[in-house]
Amino acid sequence: MTMRHGTVLVAGSANADFVVRAPRIPAPGETVLGEDLAIIPGGKGANQAVACARAGGGTTRMLVALGDDTLAPMIEASLRGAGVALDVVRSDRPTGAALITVSHDGENAITVAPGANASLRPGDLPALDGVSHLLMQLETPLDTVMAFAGTGRAAGVKVMLNAAPARPLPAELLATLDMLVVNEEELARIVGDGGSVADRLTATGVPCAIVTLGGRGCCALAKGTFFVQPAFAVSPIDTTAAGDTFCGVLAAALAAGHDLAQALRSASAAGALATTRVGAQTSIPTAAEVAALLDTPDDPGRAAALADYCGVTHYAGGTDPRPQGTS
Repeated sequence: MTMRHGTVLVAGSANADFVVRAPRIPAPGETVLGEDLAIIPGGKGANQAVACARAGGGTTRMLVALGDDTLAPMIEASLRGAGVALDVVRSDRPTGAALITVSHDGENAITVAPGANASLRPGDLPALDGVSHLLMQLETPLDTVMAFAGTGRAAGVKVMLNAAPARPLPAELLATLDMLVVNEEELARIVGDGGSVADRLTATGVPCAIVTLGGRGCCALAKGTFFVQPAFAVSPIDTTAAGDTFCGVLAAALAAGHDLAQALRSASAAGALATTRVGAQTSIPTAAEVAALLDTPDDPGRAAALADYCGVTHYAGGTDPRPQGTS
């Protein structure tokens, strides 16, 4: 395979998001009056591709399955407008859709109708010539994800999986990954909820495992070394696509040659900015906006507090003010 530095292929889902803001997330059986409906391009794969492309530093491609309906052109236009090169599989199923309620305090509840996303099959993966990183999620069939991961590994591509939505994963899939990105709930579904965050990251067995921890920040374990990155202080109004933004910018930074500590910081800044705006792809920041937030210095005390939360005593990629051997 001919490797071209800096090319990310995102293989995954695209949805039309039907979004309503409301005072709170409805309880079971409850009806809540919300605001006007907004229809916005979304889907974990498409969100990550847009975030990757907006981060700059390389080429972003996306393999996506879409229906032959009125929603598909909106999604294609958003992806192409962000600079994503598309490999489109046309399905006889409707384009994927998500029903999203966003509360006034920024939390969300999401129900996804996969539609065309469920049509993506192992044989749809394009040639990987020039691809350095393959980024996937779990809104497409698991057997397809596993086949893509195996093909990527055999081709020498760095295989990244954002294991969302949460579900258990087979050991054979984990064995093909170079990087796993999860939140706490997703991590628990994969390895159980026993032990510290650090213990659970270790239990994945993946060469680089990263857990995002919302307003606390994120923690990574890469080849035996822990990294902690505190969250950037923002005032969130909508957490939709914050995790997707993190993943896309992380992939872009790694493909551009940044080390893991730098990539985690850029991804964290981008994810934080995404929470300050409404919507999925509409909330994803530009490279210039991320760069401006990166000028904010990290607080070593917050890094130490995050390490304590995760059960990490020693870490790289930050300043640990504690003596070696203490917690």
